[in-house]
Amino acid sequence: MRWCVSIGAVLVAGVMAGGDVASIAAPSGRHQLAETGDSKPVVDVELILATDISYSMDMDELAIQREGYAQAIVSKEFLQALKALPNGKIAVTYFEWAASSDQKIIIPWRLIDGPETADAVANEIMKTPVRRASRTSISGAIYFAMPLFDEDPYHGLRRVIDISGDGPNNNGLPVLGARDEALARGITINGLPIMVKEPSYSTMDIDNLDYYYEDCVIGGPGSFVVSIKDREKFKEAIRTKLLLEVAGRTPERRVIPAAEKEPRVSCTIGEKIWQDRWGR
Repeated sequence: MRWCVSIGAVLVAGVMAGGDVASIAAPSGRHQLAETGDSKPVVDVELILATDISYSMDMDELAIQREGYAQAIVSKEFLQALKALPNGKIAVTYFEWAASSDQKIIIPWRLIDGPETADAVANEIMKTPVRRASRTSISGAIYFAMPLFDEDPYHGLRRVIDISGDGPNNNGLPVLGARDEALARGITINGLPIMVKEPSYSTMDIDNLDYYYEDCVIGGPGSFVVSIKDREKFKEAIRTKLLLEVAGRTPERRVIPAAEKEPRVSCTIGEKIWQDRWGR
């Protein structure tokens, strides 16, 4: 089952207002799985943060996106949710993506198990220079992300790819094939569609990008979308989504039902727009 939550409409009840984070997290009490199938140390979540740096993202958006992830990781709410997890640990890696052949790891796998390691990861995110690149390949980001789990020195009870972007796939292989392959491997994909600008013919922006993400990008147990429609709430949306991912929960109530059959927005709309405008 997939879920969608608009940052302007629904936040995690009580959490953002300083409520009981443990109530939305996994049951308390530290423990390790008895059998993991390998000898890697166990973490509650293996989380891949995959962020869009295509030219449709302006420099201000890129800066806010970086700051949003860095601030979310060190926030009180995030650290409380982390502490309430069965093992109190997650592994995270952060990469930026654009075209199908353009992905760059900003932070290799890092363990976050408290304030000190969270601060270290946040500092790593912020110290790398911001860059932009051409085209948008969500499929390329997913295909790049999948083998990263095999390289992780930790064993996660859950594996999650967190994709943020402001447009549909317009380069590389179709997004549906990439998504389905990830789901077949037991990976959950969540989405952060960035919709702070009005769609323009000069860009690859589309109407209802949140529908596109719901029906064509996300998937897996408890997968969800947190859409950003207000630039002022960009950082708040990132914090909400990371908190939900760490806690392993979906929003408290369903806001917009994800289509179970025919996508409400064509999953090849980005490729069609690119072909119509540039013929290649």
